[in-house]
Amino acid sequence: MSEYQLNTPVAMLVFNRPEQTARVFEMVRQARPPILLVVADGPRPGRADDAENCAKTRRIFESIDWPCDLRTRYAESNLGCKQNVSSGLAWVFDQVEETIVLEDDCLPHSTFFRFCAELLERYRDDPRIYTICGHNFQRGWRRNQESYHFSRYTHVWGWASWRRSWRRYDPDMKLWPAMRDGGWLVDVLGDRKEADYWARAIEMTYTGAFDTWDYQMFLTAWSNHMLSIIPNVNLITNIGFGASATHTTSDSDLGNMPLEAMQFPMQHPPFVIRDARSDAIMRRAIYAPPSLARRIRRRIRKWWA
Repeated sequence: MSEYQLNTPVAMLVFNRPEQTARVFEMVRQARPPILLVVADGPRPGRADDAENCAKTRRIFESIDWPCDLRTRYAESNLGCKQNVSSGLAWVFDQVEETIVLEDDCLPHSTFFRFCAELLERYRDDPRIYTICGHNFQRGWRRNQESYHFSRYTHVWGWASWRRSWRRYDPDMKLWPAMRDGGWLVDVLGDRKEADYWARAIEMTYTGAFDTWDYQMFLTAWSNHMLSIIPNVNLITNIGFGASATHTTSDSDLGNMPLEAMQFPMQHPPFVIRDARSDAIMRRAIYAPPSLARRIRRRIRKWWA
């Protein structure tokens, strides 16, 4: 066990996957946070297996064996992805000023917790920084030897943030019509093709065709000119791709990516400037129009099936 003492709260977002939840919880158990906040959605109607699997998932947190303030928000019925996560995180940030957030399929490296905790403290009062992310999709490419860089993209496969950032989050995306009608995504992204594809995804979230909470994070960051921190090594691997997932139902090379350790003490960038080169590589890897189109088609099939 690491000698590092974590003093930062951790929040877990869970549903009906006890096996994945147990693996993520084990890493949380090793980190020994002083406060653990658990947000759990309820079973879906007409799904007999959901009640049992939701109950199994929740029982995992009865095995806490370290000094920990466990706080739970367990939905009695199914709220759906958008409502459960957005309202659940609002509940989390009502209770704590800052937290590390893990979904049930986001398996962290042990150094992820210290990485988040140190940067939560360093950038606590810097309104330019929106979130601290744990996932790196660049597969070893890095611009320099610093420990992290700044990005316009906000990954939610393991992240951390502050109440000051969450207060800007709007699950209903009320700013979107003005941004859409004024063509402001082109100004944000600098590329009309990418802006067109993001506009489709955001529009479908806005209209309810996508039952999700994460595109709202992107819109919040872009509409407020905020950056996210990306580690220069990959600290999170997604173990949730497959038939039991809500969104990532098909196999992908983005799942089960190798983990790497963050080295301490960290080397901090000397300035807060978006790393456009790293963003370009990330865009080609996961946010280029063909890739985004595939994500949209998968979600359309999922939600209209």
